[in-house]
Amino acid sequence: MRITGGNAARRILKVPKGLDVRPTPDLVKQAIFNSLGARVEGAKVLELFAGSGALSLECLSRGAASALCIEKSQKHANFIQNNAAQIPNANLQVRTQDVFTALSQLAQSSEQFDLILADPPYGEKNVGRRSESFAQQLLDDKNLPKVLASGGRFVLGHTKRDTLELVAPWREVKMLKHGDTVMRFLEI
Repeated sequence: MRITGGNAARRILKVPKGLDVRPTPDLVKQAIFNSLGARVEGAKVLELFAGSGALSLECLSRGAASALCIEKSQKHANFIQNNAAQIPNANLQVRTQDVFTALSQLAQSSEQFDLILADPPYGEKNVGRRSESFAQQLLDDKNLPKVLASGGRFVLGHTKRDTLELVAPWREVKMLKHGDTVMRFLEI
């Protein structure tokens, strides 16, 4: 896995061994960032379920002002910090905690982000029932819209077999599909 663009392009990122992290594939990352374009430059970024931190690091490489990664695993958080050392002057923070606890705290402190990225662990196929996946839980979370700045964008990844219900206040502005991965670009 590598950074695909910006001042740290082609730098290799290390990821924890095993199946605990499913990094966003390079081709999907390229499609995401081609779609976001100049929106990344100068952005304040929040990455949820950060894993390796690849999406935040890609943002920083492409000119984002800062990034905050939320990752529950201390082991994975250590990988994010080590990978951040590869980005010159990376303004990156890592919080090792549950995503939903962090969202509550961020909302209470009135923090807002221009770009929120989440590619959480995939949910199960949910034919005939409402999804219980982390992706659906994010859409249902009342704190998430509070931390998205006016005019900001929320990019949410999930598997195509996980049918999500788009709830208010979210509005989809774009969808990318690549293999089993779906990336939704949402606004309020």
